[in-house]
Amino acid sequence: MTEIATTAPTSPGDDEPTVPPIDPDAVAAAFAGIEPGSWGMDVEGVVSTQDSDGIALTLDACGGPNGSGYDRDLIEGLIARDIPATLFLNQRWIEANPETARALAENPLFELGNHGTAHRPLSVTGESAYGIPGTGSVAEVVAEVWGNRLALTELTGAPPRLFRSGTAHYDEVAVRIVNELGEAVLGFSVNADGGATLSADAVRREVAAAGPGDIVIAHMNHPGGGTAPGILAGVDEQLARGASFVHLND
Repeated sequence: MTEIATTAPTSPGDDEPTVPPIDPDAVAAAFAGIEPGSWGMDVEGVVSTQDSDGIALTLDACGGPNGSGYDRDLIEGLIARDIPATLFLNQRWIEANPETARALAENPLFELGNHGTAHRPLSVTGESAYGIPGTGSVAEVVAEVWGNRLALTELTGAPPRLFRSGTAHYDEVAVRIVNELGEAVLGFSVNADGGATLSADAVRREVAAAGPGDIVIAHMNHPGGGTAPGILAGVDEQLARGASFVHLND
């Protein structure tokens, strides 16, 4: 994969054409009745690695009754080490942590990605993952992406360019819909914290084993677990041997 490209609208400059605004209703209509042929985390169109000499760290904030915590130790540890990361924020998490979300949006170390409106697997036929019901139609796919796209645009002043669904599961039709809504679908190549369930030492080993071009996934919404100490220890090991951490496509 050479570059993450999106069809996000841009403001016209002197030398660039005007890009028409995205109409979510028109996108939904264009995909009505198309049946998917695959389901999972590694379907066509999901970006799971990048061409880079560095490692890309991505952190999910899932939101909801058990997912709206904030791992301050993790984020402050990254800031202290000057480590960039892409933070995938769910709309419910933003609503539960408005001041923190605003501060993260203002920090140039972090890019904010779209983690959905209600943290649902992205399916046009109602597939589920890990017991979480997915979206059940094209219209629900569009709503899951578009609601939080608007929230993030209001928060940051620009539409997000990256999307990751709740559970990171998709069918290939849903991936195409996300692309038409202006965002690239980001997967991962290293699962660092197993959905915020792994011990600090297990997380450290995963992060320390990452290599150039890897996209690492972990969570920033479960303070007190093994994620923060594990990631920071793994980052320190990587830095000690000269590795670098980069924004996606930097």
